[in-house]
Amino acid sequence: MAGNNLLQLGKRSKMATTPHLPKRRFGRVVAVGALITLGALALVGPTGVRAWSDSARVLEQRETELATLRAERERIANRVELLDPSNADPDLVGELLRSNLNVAHPDEVVVPRH
Repeated sequence: MAGNNLLQLGKRSKMATTPHLPKRRFGRVVAVGALITLGALALVGPTGVRAWSDSARVLEQRETELATLRAERERIANRVELLDPSNADPDLVGELLRSNLNVAHPDEVVVPRH
């Protein structure tokens, strides 16, 4: 019987030192909470999927705007080249004089456009 009591005491002492369930549970809860937070940030955070799709939409709008501005720049550069003082296009110069200064030759007919 004495030997049997010693075995039971040994088992009891091991059981008393091994249960760390509240600490393990707390660690698991913290780990799961951190994973959920990281997952939420991956979806809706400042660099998440939602922000990525918004950035793609804004990039597409800016590329369209850039194409429009480049076309306008090319048109203006062409007009500047045609108005070069050393080699001006006479038709363009005449058109600008008539539209900006409201001048015309006496034999010309002015047809207004609306």
